[in-house]
Amino acid sequence: MIPLLSAPFIFVMIVFLGWLFSCINILNEYERGVIFRLGRVLAQPKGPGLIFVFKPFDRLVRVALRTIVLDVPPQDIITKDNVSVKVNAVVYFRVSNPLNAILQVENYIYATSQLSQTTLRSILGQASLDELLSEREKLSQELQTVIDQHTDPWGIKVTQVAIKQVDLPQDMQRAMALQAQAEREKRAKIINADGEFQASKQLSEAAQVLASNPLTIQLRYLQTLTQIGAENSTTVVFPVPIDLLSAWVNKQKS
Repeated sequence: MIPLLSAPFIFVMIVFLGWLFSCINILNEYERGVIFRLGRVLAQPKGPGLIFVFKPFDRLVRVALRTIVLDVPPQDIITKDNVSVKVNAVVYFRVSNPLNAILQVENYIYATSQLSQTTLRSILGQASLDELLSEREKLSQELQTVIDQHTDPWGIKVTQVAIKQVDLPQDMQRAMALQAQAEREKRAKIINADGEFQASKQLSEAAQVLASNPLTIQLRYLQTLTQIGAENSTTVVFPVPIDLLSAWVNKQKS
C-alpha cells in the first residue's frame, strides 16, 4: 500500500510547481525579452518563443518590435515670415535595439514623443509659410532625419514622419483666398487678351485674302444670306449689289 503523502510535502510541491510555471514565459514573434540577472543585463535579448526566467534572480522586461504610430499634438509655431500657425504630425518608429531601448532611456515612447514635439517646432520655425504649405514632403524628410539621429542611441529607428495638418488663422485664410482670387482674375484677363490678339490676327489675314480676290466677298455675302434664310426669323434682307457699293466708294474717293 502506497503511503499517504504528508501535508508539508504536498504544500512544497504546490509551491514548487507554481514557481516553475511562473518562470516559464512565452514571447510572441514581435517581442523580445531583456533579462536582468541580479541587476546585470544579459548580453542578448531572449525570444521569441518559450523562455525560462529563473525567478527571483532574473527579471524579464518585454520589448515590442512592431512599428509604433505616435500622434504629435498640434504645436504653436511661428514661421520664418512671422506667421503663427498650428501644426500636428505623425511619427512612425520601432525598436531596433531592445537593450538600448531599456538601458539608455527610461521611457522610450515618451522620450520620442517629447523629442518629436521639440524638433517639429524647431525645424518648421525655420521655414516660411509658403514652404510649409507647398514643401511638406521635404520638411517631413528633414524631420525624420533629425529625429532619427537623436533617437539612434536609444535603439529607436524612425521610419517616417508626416505633417498631417496646418491650421492657419482666419485672417490669413481670408488673405490667401483674396490672393488666389486675384491670381485667377489675372489669368482670365491674360487669356482673354491673348484670345483677342489671336482673333485680330486671324481677321487681318482673312481681310488680306478677301482683298486679293473680290469674288470672295461676293461668295461670303451670299453665304451670309443663306445662313439668315435658313433661320426662321423675321429679319428682312434687301440684297444690294456689291458693284453698286464699290462704284459709290470709288466716286467718293475721286
